[in-house]
Amino acid sequence: MSKQSPKTVVGNQEWCAFPELGIPAVKARVDSGAKTSSLHAFNVRRFRRGKQAWISFDVHPVQKNRTVVVKCEQPLLDMRVVKSSSGVPETRYVIRTAMRMGDQQWEVDLTLANRDSMGFRMLLGRQAMHGRVVVDPSLENALGDHNSAALNSMYQHAAAERQGLRIAVLASNPEDYNNRRLLEAGRARGHDMVFLNISQCHMRLDALEPEVLFRGSPLAEDLDAVIPRVRAQVTYYGAALVRQFESMGILSINSAVAIAQSQDRLLVMQSMLKHGIPIPTSGFAHSPADAEALIDMVGGTPVLIKPVAMRSGGSAAKADDLPTAKQLITTARQIDENLLVQEYMAAASGRSIRSLVVNQKPVATLAYQAETRADQIEVGTVVGTAKLTAAERTLVAKATKALSLSVARVDLIRTEEGTLLLGVVAAPDFEPFERQGRKRVAESVIAAIEKKLRWRAGE
Repeated sequence: MSKQSPKTVVGNQEWCAFPELGIPAVKARVDSGAKTSSLHAFNVRRFRRGKQAWISFDVHPVQKNRTVVVKCEQPLLDMRVVKSSSGVPETRYVIRTAMRMGDQQWEVDLTLANRDSMGFRMLLGRQAMHGRVVVDPSLENALGDHNSAALNSMYQHAAAERQGLRIAVLASNPEDYNNRRLLEAGRARGHDMVFLNISQCHMRLDALEPEVLFRGSPLAEDLDAVIPRVRAQVTYYGAALVRQFESMGILSINSAVAIAQSQDRLLVMQSMLKHGIPIPTSGFAHSPADAEALIDMVGGTPVLIKPVAMRSGGSAAKADDLPTAKQLITTARQIDENLLVQEYMAAASGRSIRSLVVNQKPVATLAYQAETRADQIEVGTVVGTAKLTAAERTLVAKATKALSLSVARVDLIRTEEGTLLLGVVAAPDFEPFERQGRKRVAESVIAAIEKKLRWRAGE
């Protein structure tokens, strides 16, 4: 009877090597609670070599360093559905390759996933450790460590020419002030910025090879992030493009779901109430026959009447009497337009506050005076900067978090009963905040992407 080899003791993190992939060292989080092992990969492409399916991919093997890139190719072993760290199932490519830990080497299966936003470029699961190692969670680097000098020596041949991120602004007009500022701000911070016109993009829907094409040519797959600035009129297609980028593992500063939700005023108001955020009393009904009851419900005239869909355009209409309100509602329903009826905040004297919020933090706030033109309530002019109270700062953070928006404008109104939320906009206009408020909003958006991707200049 042969004697069984003793198992190697490893800590909660260890250095691994993959000779076939040209990766001499990558630090792995050792996690016996995870079944499958995962290696960081981006620019993943499937191709054929003879009759065999292969995968090409790039790896950032060094933690918190995007300047070192190793280009890899390996036969495709399988496609597997794996739960991500957020608990969402996703389909991943699987390869099999030799892994070396300490003085041992054996074959392991690895799923490929973009782990740039995670602490470790690799996760070592129990399937790869079974029968070979035991984990002592009190230890770290039990099989040896590599310092910065050693890593620099190992990867001196793999330093990437591009130091910054590659970020696309997904919008409709390259000459728009906001889009130009985002491109300028990104380039000033050392990033490779590109403009993608929504109307000139199309997509390939494929579980194995999802793709976005621009002017008929496949986009380079080394995009790190997109900044969607989707006009209300193209919400459906713009959100679909963002979903496609997300399926390719590319970060969108505002998700497709968040963009679509924010374009529905009724859904926004319902979300606010669900999260305990105060709004003006509002009403919504399908039939014009319910118009009078609806107006009574919000306290009677005068009322504000707003299109539910942001893409419908137009300003809020003020109806000073019941006949006018009923006529507006009836006319809208005849063209299948949905309207939100809202109490008119007379005590606020037409003053409102708009706050530009990035990552749940207000970066600039302006006060506005509304104007009435032919019964249409328009935002009017900026009357100065404004300072949010502590309670209002909490309110705007809760509002953007409720809609999962990283970049947004939150509109507020101060009343005798307290501050109420009027609306949330997913693609806000930076210009008044930068010109009147003298704030560099575009730089804050780029910085938010850097934070999400854990990117730092020089790393």
